[in-house]
Amino acid sequence: MSTRQAAELDHAFERNGWTPAEVKKLSQGDMLATVRRVLLGDVEIITPEHIIDCDAKPHVPDGWSILSDDGQLPNRVRGAFKWDKESQKNALHRDKGQKNGKRIKGYKLRKGLANKPVLNANVLDYLIAKPHLIPEEWKGKAVFFWGTIYRNRDGRLYVRYLLWVGDRWHWYANWLGYDWRDDCPAAVGAR
Repeated sequence: MSTRQAAELDHAFERNGWTPAEVKKLSQGDMLATVRRVLLGDVEIITPEHIIDCDAKPHVPDGWSILSDDGQLPNRVRGAFKWDKESQKNALHRDKGQKNGKRIKGYKLRKGLANKPVLNANVLDYLIAKPHLIPEEWKGKAVFFWGTIYRNRDGRLYVRYLLWVGDRWHWYANWLGYDWRDDCPAAVGAR
């Protein structure tokens, strides 16, 4: 391989967001032979469907419990939920009480979300495990998954959220007694 070709590959990896660990993995074993077969048309790449079971039990932090269905969020997404480009369109919802510099208490916001198809913590857990699926435009926001409400040891109610910190995504939880701002949208599914 010439120096020019090596530079082209280096630029292509960088342009497409490859990490050094991914480049190393690509160069191990016979992975490049498979890539070549794709280029020659002998092998087809099929993108997997990302189906999330919204009826499964999500992660529960130690000492916490999931609030039983109390009818507060009747339209939350249930069953098999497909995470794809279509489901990501308009996936963030802000209540009028949290727009234009306003703040809204979590308890009031929860009532305002009653008729929205809010996503539950199963979607959060899936995205934490596959962070490459999280939309880039979510960075700079705390994205809340209101479809699962938790109760801590003290009886306070919490909702979990995704947040980009440093160089990766993390999940945290916010007490419903706190204020929600414009940068704290709810994750919703398309209906």
